[in-house]
Amino acid sequence: MAVVLLPGFMLDAGLWDEMTPLLAPLGPIHHGDLFQDDTLQGMAERVLAGAPERFALVGFSMGGFVAREVARMAPGRVQALVLVATSGRGDSASQQARRGAISGRAFRGMSRGAIARGLHPDRAGDTVLVDRLRAMGDRLGGEVFGRQSSLPRPAFDTRLAEIACPTLVVAAAQDALRSVAESEELAAGIPGAQLRVIEGSGHMIPIEAPGELARLILDFTGPALRQA
Repeated sequence: MAVVLLPGFMLDAGLWDEMTPLLAPLGPIHHGDLFQDDTLQGMAERVLAGAPERFALVGFSMGGFVAREVARMAPGRVQALVLVATSGRGDSASQQARRGAISGRAFRGMSRGAIARGLHPDRAGDTVLVDRLRAMGDRLGGEVFGRQSSLPRPAFDTRLAEIACPTLVVAAAQDALRSVAESEELAAGIPGAQLRVIEGSGHMIPIEAPGELARLILDFTGPALRQA
């Protein structure tokens, strides 16, 4: 079985470095391209164009927004869906205004303070980790920053029932950016979805708790694929 991984805002395939060897027993790993489009639908269409015929899909944060759209658009191709530290809520008016203001600024790299807020409090001062995350944004650059910052994120809560594949929702108990309540809403809205909460991690679960996340994915995908 192939696995398609979708990163979050201003993150690239380096987000999954620790997890790639852990997920290798599932089969070939593919990385979805979320860098060339300015709508969720456009991103989802590009992911589908580059993906194998059938695959398991893992979406982190912003990538989870795209993953929901992929699963809705191509239910026959997505064998299992994993939504990590993400939400079904849309942006509020104030969030939309803030994103619009940010997207118009000259890109000088991701703020270290903003990056630190996405980590568990015990790791917020880890300069090596913060620099690693910042370097991903530097590699992607200003054009991607502009597109992803202004990306419309409409509410999906009334459409969650359209997701038909087996689904696992993963949250972090100490995530300051996406609450456990948002993950509970996803799991409640998607038919048959399972919810797991990881302790001791902030928002950046694939880097902060790669072993635990990989274990959850491996434990989930086996039974999910037998049901598919």
